Amino acid sequence: MGATVPLTEIQVRTAKPQEKAKRLFDGGGLYLEVSPAGGRWWRLKYRFEGKEKRLSLGVYPEVSLKDARSRRDEARKLIAAGIDPSADRQADRARKAEAGANSFEALAREWIERQATKWTQDYRDTILRRLERNVFPWLGVRPVADIKAPEVLATLRRIEARGAVETAHRANQVCSAVFRYAVATGRAESDPTTSLKGALPPWRKEHHASITEPKAVGELLRAIYGYQGTFTTACALKLAPLLFVRPGELRRAEWAEFDLDGAEWRIPAEKMKMRAPHIVPLSAQAVAILRELQRLTGKARYLFPGERSRHRPMSENTVNAALRRLGYSSEQMTGHGFRSMASTLLNEQGWHRDAIERQLAHGERNSVRAAYNYAEHLPERRKMMQSWADYLDALREDRKVLAGNFGRAA
Repeated sequence: MGATVPLTEIQVRTAKPQEKAKRLFDGGGLYLEVSPAGGRWWRLKYRFEGKEKRLSLGVYPEVSLKDARSRRDEARKLIAAGIDPSADRQADRARKAEAGANSFEALAREWIERQATKWTQDYRDTILRRLERNVFPWLGVRPVADIKAPEVLATLRRIEARGAVETAHRANQVCSAVFRYAVATGRAESDPTTSLKGALPPWRKEHHASITEPKAVGELLRAIYGYQGTFTTACALKLAPLLFVRPGELRRAEWAEFDLDGAEWRIPAEKMKMRAPHIVPLSAQAVAILRELQRLTGKARYLFPGERSRHRPMSENTVNAALRRLGYSSEQMTGHGFRSMASTLLNEQGWHRDAIERQLAHGERNSVRAAYNYAEHLPERRKMMQSWADYLDALREDRKVLAGNFGRAA
């Protein structure tokens, strides 16, 4: 039998299917298999330890004749070295699978899932989004054990370069937590971020922008009541100063949590930042807004369903975007700023500091006390929340606010 005549590119390109699969041999065990359906696969026939084997080398035209020959030659080098190319490919896949399982992104997602019982869904989404936008594109596929401090710094400086110094610091903190988790689970030797102290420009945490001057508060409330957007967003804007809960708690509020007849909103622990249940007494004004909203969304799960799906709450940016639409910049007012507004003015009115702090659901140092006393100061908080709503009405209507009319002694 004569030597196999090498294939030409034209022969490969014009090979036509037949009733049965046919093979066009190129030499050195390489051949093109053409299926009856027209598919064309490069394969290598070889012998290893006395057994005939076959190895797939790719699909034509994605793998050209030239590329297939190169792959054949690499496989034959392995055979000559006593290595089965099929077994080597399986081992390589196993190595890649292991590396993928121990990549920074895989470890980060695993670590985030471990925090599920400690974090609210909003906070979890924030951390994951921060990683997806700022870290995964550059460090995600890297084996966590191989990442060094300069790589992390380069990633953080990309964030810094766009002026987001705060985000760079926060990303560094999250990366450090992921590396520490990797060390604790035996998948890394150390946390490279410990070497980055002082490498980023300093950043000082700033408070959420808020309006606390009574006249300016009245102007803001008049703007809110003149909002021309969707009805649900208008209701969220009106409720935000009345309830002064965290923005995530407001947007994820569910009708099942409300007792409008009892004028009470009970937020379950898993939704709260401090993981303790929370009671929000509802003023008559808040109940009136909620009853109007109930006509529109009362059959849905959420008070404020998302625009794309009623099974998800509205976007976390909705209230802030509405404030921007009203002409308030992020340096003037934020959705979170309603909490500072209430805290400042309620303290000025002489309400019991513990009642204010309890209504703000600020962290209780003693976890047992937090779990059992979440209704603490409730009678005073009910009185305070109604007085607060009356005070906001007075500011909005530009009525003269007399000292002593609002406050603990009123």
